Amino acid sequence: MTDLNKASAEAVEAARQGEQFAVILAAIQAAQIIQAQQPTTPPPPVAVPQQSSAGTAGKWLAIGIGGSMLMVTVAFAAVALAIASACIALVALVVYGIYRDIRKR
Repeated sequence: MTDLNKASAEAVEAARQGEQFAVILAAIQAAQIIQAQQPTTPPPPVAVPQQSSAGTAGKWLAIGIGGSMLMVTVAFAAVALAIASACIALVALVVYGIYRDIRKR
């Protein structure tokens, strides 16, 4: 390629980039105009419900007591299950011993 062809190609590319820059600049200016035309009233404040501290403390106290009672109930159920399984094991051993004695005769 000759220097003239290179210069011509670069000029065409620069013109294309200049057009893109002009489009981008126009878009930014349009956005600024639209933003300036919009009302700038702040959004209305959001109402936040307020709870009394006594109600909150009572709620957490009830949750704590209820959770404690639930854990005590689970502990008693676990102890009862352990006792029941030990009783079943003893009964199974006794019945097996009786079965062996009867079978020997």
